[in-house]
Amino acid sequence: MKQITRLGLGLLLSSSLVTAHADDVKIGMITTLSGGGSHLGVDVRDGFMLALEQSGRDDVEVLIQDDARRPDLARSLSNEFMQRDKVDILTGIIWSNLAMAVVPSVVRQGTFYLSPNAGPSDLAGRMCHENYFNVAYQNDNLHGAMGAYMRKEGYERPIIMAPNYPAGTDALAGFKHLYEGEVVGELYTQMGQTDYAAEIAQIRDSDADSLFFFLPGGMGISFMKQWESSGVDMPIFGAAFSFDEILIKAVGSAAIGARNTSLWAYDLENEANERFVESFQATYDRMPTLYAAQGYDTANLILSALETAHPDDKDAFREALRAADFDSVRGEFRFGPNQHPIQDIYVREVVEGDDGEPTNRLMGIAVEDIQDIYFEQCQM
Repeated sequence: MKQITRLGLGLLLSSSLVTAHADDVKIGMITTLSGGGSHLGVDVRDGFMLALEQSGRDDVEVLIQDDARRPDLARSLSNEFMQRDKVDILTGIIWSNLAMAVVPSVVRQGTFYLSPNAGPSDLAGRMCHENYFNVAYQNDNLHGAMGAYMRKEGYERPIIMAPNYPAGTDALAGFKHLYEGEVVGELYTQMGQTDYAAEIAQIRDSDADSLFFFLPGGMGISFMKQWESSGVDMPIFGAAFSFDEILIKAVGSAAIGARNTSLWAYDLENEANERFVESFQATYDRMPTLYAAQGYDTANLILSALETAHPDDKDAFREALRAADFDSVRGEFRFGPNQHPIQDIYVREVVEGDDGEPTNRLMGIAVEDIQDIYFEQCQM
């Protein structure tokens, strides 16, 4: 089924071995497959390719390249995909700073971009575009939902922390928007930071009654291990980006009891999700994360649109994407006017699983039908 050829920093991965024809669809995926946070890109890729394999189509070719988490490389790869490979669709970017370096130019040149992860506020608002669809979330969503949840749970003095980059500033803005109260303090860390002694000291010296943080990938692992050894006793909350199945196993017992918001959970009960989780585990021998779920949904959205139109017919294909006529693993899914999801956000708790390892357990819904606040700035 799959042909893999190594090309420098990236991979070329074709979903079939057939020779491309004029009506075939070519998709370029730029994602993070090496270095810190690479498991996010690996899961997006694997979820996406699983959906394509299940579809049985032989007219869709996927070219995959590793951006190494570098904006300049991501921009260069996008140009190669458009100019040399003539792709119809681009997808895959994990990090918001890379999305901002790539997406505006891509969509202005007439190529469709579907985001399976990054959702910076500018692309949902003033820089929205008819060729840009976000299939995951707007960056504020999960954090805002946790703010609403913590307010309902009676936490009155949270301290909040995130890295100083677009998704980090969106995270804390989103939290505050739906928390609707005062926070004790805001801490901004550096991207890729590994030592959190100073931040932990500030948290200890505050009069906070809770901690909300957004530290995706290896940053979350480093922080949680240092947090456990610090002895600070305070309830911890976050978004799924800091508590996916891979991260919490790396963190270990320090993650137990933490609550996190997610657009998806592996124990969410619907037929599409049960099929996805079972097939992902059978294919890759691991539990999927939300990134895999987002990659899977992104591919299935594209496949549903291809049933109606080819990307060459841009107006028809765009309308088919907007219809979102596919079975999402997260349940009900629809796009708002800025082509970002309107969806439920769930609360999960990290518990000890049957195997003694940390795992997430679905607790319920934090916010129903959440919609970002930036759609009003979108002139589309």
